[in-house]
Amino acid sequence: MSSLETHGLEPVPERERTARTRDLFPTWVAANITVLLLTMGAGLSVAYGLSFWQTLAVGVTAPTVSYGLVGLIGIAGRRGGAPGMALSRAVFGQRGNLLPGTLIWVARWGWETINAVTGAYALLTVLDILFGVGSSTALIVVTLLLFVVTTFVISGLGIDAVRRCSRWASWLFGAFSVLVLAHLIAETDWDRVFGRAAGPASAMITGIGLVAAGGISWVPTSPDFTRSLPRSASAAAIVRNTVGGAGIVVLPMLLMGMVMASTTPDLATAPDPVSFLGAVLPRWLAVPYLLIALVGTLLINSMSMYSAGFTAQTLGLRVPRHWAVSVNAVISLALGGVLMLAATSFMGTFLSFLSLLAVTFSAWAGVFGADMLRRRRYDAEALLDTSRAGAYWYRGGFAPAAVTAWAAGLGAGLLFTKSDWFTGPLAAGNPVGEYGLGWAATIAVSGLLYAVLPKPPVAVPASDEPPAMAI
Repeated sequence: MSSLETHGLEPVPERERTARTRDLFPTWVAANITVLLLTMGAGLSVAYGLSFWQTLAVGVTAPTVSYGLVGLIGIAGRRGGAPGMALSRAVFGQRGNLLPGTLIWVARWGWETINAVTGAYALLTVLDILFGVGSSTALIVVTLLLFVVTTFVISGLGIDAVRRCSRWASWLFGAFSVLVLAHLIAETDWDRVFGRAAGPASAMITGIGLVAAGGISWVPTSPDFTRSLPRSASAAAIVRNTVGGAGIVVLPMLLMGMVMASTTPDLATAPDPVSFLGAVLPRWLAVPYLLIALVGTLLINSMSMYSAGFTAQTLGLRVPRHWAVSVNAVISLALGGVLMLAATSFMGTFLSFLSLLAVTFSAWAGVFGADMLRRRRYDAEALLDTSRAGAYWYRGGFAPAAVTAWAAGLGAGLLFTKSDWFTGPLAAGNPVGEYGLGWAATIAVSGLLYAVLPKPPVAVPASDEPPAMAI
């Protein structure tokens, strides 16, 4: 399928940057092929009381906002040719980058665990539908192990493997989604769907924040998928293909979930997020659709682990990228087993995690995005130079403005965040907290504070070509 990618943190040489902006479209399609969007669409109807048209508005607005930010941050990958968390060293300093890097790496464990569990549930449901094989502890462990190992293989091979799998998954998912839509059109009581009263505007805003949180989680990794683009690649095309690829999946999936919930409201609270499809869809459609969703979840996790390998390298794990990926694979396997065997509410765990995940990544995004407004190039040698003589050492290895703004933004976001695990003191009694916009407050505080604080001058690269290093 693909040769092993050997590039690590070092910027990709210009002569090897042959990717095309249109490659981003199937990449971000694949990043959203998950049945969790169906469950979230059902939740918008059942838990938030939104109408069809309000769900439509959420499905358009949320990916436009979140993946618009993903696309904008992706422009940095085109400029620097390095992974996002390596470019982040230029902003936070060699030591300062360890603070957001560690938090983002740990947050990735949770995201990969959620994906692994979703994939294992999909495989268990297919086995149940086709062969009547019920779930058991041994089968849970086997399906989870199979999913994680496959994920490791794809992500370990590198970006070419991810891109090729994404293209095929995008076509298959699109074809079977059309069949699901046709089935729903024929079987749904549309008078009930369109006759549903509209929910409050506050609930719609909350829904936008909830769905957007998933997209926000991709922001720090966005440069990882644009680093192979030539410097001449269009910034507008990067954003357009990122938003388009995500939006073409998020919108119909949310609407399908909302429509399914009109006849199966338990979809919104199902402890197993995928088994309901066996009851809602006929077998001839449910099985292939679940298998494609399984492939999509594999690719989502592969993309996440691919980037997590780079993050682990920036934290000092001095091994090739594909071995750094294995650390996250082992962690997601262990945490996935705990979640499937011990957790009582998958969706409750998922939604609580999602709200905290968005704040974690938004603090970095606010600072990094504000820095992009003043920085057009990154010093390839300085990105890899972790000594005191490096251009990105700053003060004791820290860039005070960036670290201060990041910490302030993170703290502000947590003050307004509410979940089953944690509720900030300002989460109630104000629009930011009530509407689930803690992540938006995080970006605003960290970005604005970084913009006004005094910063060191931007280092001028001595050369556009990176040094010959593999890690």
